[in-house]
Amino acid sequence: MFTEYTYTAALGWIHICPGQSVNVNTRTPESATRQERKQLTRQALLDAALELLEEQSFSSLSLRQVTRAAGIVPTAFYRHFDDMEELGLALIDESFRTLRTMIRAARSDPRTSGVIRNSVELLVGYVHEHDTHFRFIARERFGGVAALRQAIRVEIRLFASDLATDLARFPYLEQWSTEDLQLLAGLMVNAMVSTAEAILDAPPNNPSAEAEITATARRQLQMIMLGIPQWRSSQASNPRTTARTG
Repeated sequence: MFTEYTYTAALGWIHICPGQSVNVNTRTPESATRQERKQLTRQALLDAALELLEEQSFSSLSLRQVTRAAGIVPTAFYRHFDDMEELGLALIDESFRTLRTMIRAARSDPRTSGVIRNSVELLVGYVHEHDTHFRFIARERFGGVAALRQAIRVEIRLFASDLATDLARFPYLEQWSTEDLQLLAGLMVNAMVSTAEAILDAPPNNPSAEAEITATARRQLQMIMLGIPQWRSSQASNPRTTARTG
């Protein structure tokens, strides 16, 4: 049977939390090594780009804007990135980086009480704490730069695939076909991504609007949970079942 603990572990995979800036170390620029200074400059470019992207799309962002905001000459940009597209891909990587660490921690969390409510509230907190990264991802997910759109889609598909693999380890779901597990994982991931985007679009300082979004998110996840025991998965395409019974 699909237990609440199973759902706790599963939902741990889909707390959408953007990456955080790299903390090179606490040494001053004067005492930093050449490699450390290079990393600090690279991070300054990423931070400057992210700040500028609060007011414009990535496709309209120029190299000179970023270097001016970071306080370096334009030619120094190429010591860190080949072009603006590579910088954008690095921002996507940064935005998703800490998610994997958090996912591993969430999967080991044994708490089951009020899992749906707690999970949605946790997501809302992450969106508010890292709203700049979230807005960048939400905008560029359907933005004008094809390479960034593709990179974001790949990241989301990877989360769904990882979740499907994890779901297959639990009783009852271990009998599901790979295709059905992927479908279930996609439903969970898409529900949480949509919730994050809705929070970003909500009017600021409007608790009632946010409360409505979180209530909808909880209902969506509850519907997914209620439907799982009723689903009869075809095992014909499930290589795990074939291997056990062959």
